[in-house]
Order: sequence, then C-alpha cells, then structure tokens
Amino acid sequence: MDKKLRIGIIGCGGIANGKHLPALKQIPEAEMVAFCDIIPERAEKAAKEYGIPSAAVYEDYTEMLRKEKPDVVHVCTPNSSHAPISVAAMEAGCHVMCEKPMAKTVEQAKTMLDAQKRTGKKLTIGYQNRFRPDSIYLKRACDRGDLGEIYFAKAHALRRRAVPTWGVFLDEEKQGGGPLIDIGTHSLDLTLWCMDNYEVESVKGAVYKKLGDQTETGNAWGDWDPQKYTVEDSAFAFITMKNGATIILESSWAINMLDTREASTTLAGTKAGADMNDGLRINSVDFGKLTILKPCLDAEGVDFYEGDSTPPGYLEARCWIDAVLNDTEPVVKPEQAFMVTRILEAVYTSAKTGETIKF
Repeated sequence: MDKKLRIGIIGCGGIANGKHLPALKQIPEAEMVAFCDIIPERAEKAAKEYGIPSAAVYEDYTEMLRKEKPDVVHVCTPNSSHAPISVAAMEAGCHVMCEKPMAKTVEQAKTMLDAQKRTGKKLTIGYQNRFRPDSIYLKRACDRGDLGEIYFAKAHALRRRAVPTWGVFLDEEKQGGGPLIDIGTHSLDLTLWCMDNYEVESVKGAVYKKLGDQTETGNAWGDWDPQKYTVEDSAFAFITMKNGATIILESSWAINMLDTREASTTLAGTKAGADMNDGLRINSVDFGKLTILKPCLDAEGVDFYEGDSTPPGYLEARCWIDAVLNDTEPVVKPEQAFMVTRILEAVYTSAKTGETIKF
C-alpha cells in the first residue's frame, strides 16, 4: 500500500525499545516521525535508531501532538499516565496503541473508553501474547468449539524470583501495583480472550507482600531495594463469571514455588481441556481413550529452517497498523482491556477490604 501513517512515540524506555520500535521499523506503511520522553536523551537515541531522517524530539507530549499531528500514537509510559496521554492523543485526532495495562484505575480507563467513543478514533492495548503461535492456535480451537463449554480456567503469571528492579516497577503510585497489574494482566487477558467470556459476576482477591523486605534474594536482575519496594510480590484471585464459570488468577514476581509459568492459561471444557505447560497441549477422550494433542507450531525435520519465528510484537504491530489503514476493528478491543482493568482493581480492592466484589 502507498499510504504512509505518521507515528508518534510517547515514552522511549524499555517497552518501546524492546517491542514497539523494532516492530514498527519493519512495517513499510509506518513512519516514526516524532519521539517524546521526559528524558530527552532517550528520545534522541530512539529517533536516531528508528525515526525518519527528519524525526522530531520532544519532552512535552502535548507539544508533540500539537506540532506534529501524527496519525497514530504509541503510548509506552508508566501506568499512571496511560489515560491522560491516550485521551489527549485521541482528542488531537490520533489513533492510539497504549501499552498494557489499559490504565492504573478503572476510573482512568473509563476516560479512555469515553474518549474513543467521543472521537471515533481507534484504541487498542498492547497484549502481544495473543499473537504467539500457541495462543493463536488455542483461540481458533476454542472458537471452533473444540473445548465445548469452558467452565474452569487458570490464568498463570508466576515467577519464582524475577522482580524488575529498574524504572518505576516497584513504585505503587506510578504503576498501581506489582506483578498482578504487570504480568497478571497478560495471563488474564489471554484467558478471557480464549474463553470469549467477559461477563463477570464477582471477584475475591488476596494480595501479599511477604518477600519484598528481604535481602540476598536470588533475584534474576539482582537484589531489589526494600526501601523502594512499595508493591505486592504476589496476588491471587477467584473470579466467578455470570454463566457460572470460574477463573483462578495467580501472579507473582517473587514466591517460593518451582511450578512457575507466565502469560499462560489452563482451560477446562466439556469436550476437551488445554494448557501451555509443555508447549500447547489439548487433552480429550477419543474412542474411549484419553488423548493428548500437541500441535507442532514450528518446523521439524527441515534442514536450515526452524519454522515461522515471527515475533508476537511484530504481529501485534502489523495487525494494528492494518486495522488503522483498512478501518477495521483492532484485535484487542478497548472494551476487553477495560474488563481486565476492572478485574485487576477488584482484586486489589477485595484484598484491602476482605470483601467479595460484586460486578
């Protein structure tokens, strides 16, 4: 296609450089024309590596929106600023890809939904785990009815010792929480999407900070600073859906467990079940015998070829840009991401009050 979309990047830190910028660079229809960050050096570096030759650099996103008038904005900032930046971008006439989670609070997320409906601009949230080969296969199987009625699920986001020690991850004020809002959001989104069920009845949550004050932690990225550790180290939830289905959500950055997995789901249906414990496995009964189907998601037995290794981040960006160019719905709909945020906030609220939160 000859159409070029002018892209503005707001936030040029880890997630921008790790996912958004490399992915957009591979898309011919996307031109990164402006970069904004409160640390100018980060924006300048990103502009040199990924921008067009005339790419502009800003410290103030409102100035960037006013002067550059991009077609699309990618919001890659801390959780607390997702909503105000996204709303401002949509009101300035931009389509918005906002990094996960949708927002720090339900109230903030609601302003994003309202702005999207008011402006008619497209809004999506960065849940790239939907674009993994195993996720795509499982979603297609669920949509075809292979699992039957899915009445029980687990959303897994468990790390043994992998607390991110950089940026603002440990700052409750800027992030809104720890592993639940950081990685639990991915597994919950994946689970709800596969179930195609967003009708929540109630949420009961438990949140723990049991290891955050420890030292000599064995953490993957080195010991964290207990003085700066203001979020939970694990959180769990029991979610009841309106049709009677149950979801157990488990998340941790630090927990004394060996059975760890991340951005993963387990589903139990009336016809079959599925998990991602050892690759994707679909279990059922065939001719009266228990069976396990393990689809081959990459090539085997072919010299010099390892199959389709397209990064999920690229597929996410490709589908997003296509949705803007072709005026179609994005894969991750804002209403779906909004429900994820509602559940996450309900877990935190339930843990504080000891009450079951009714929807």
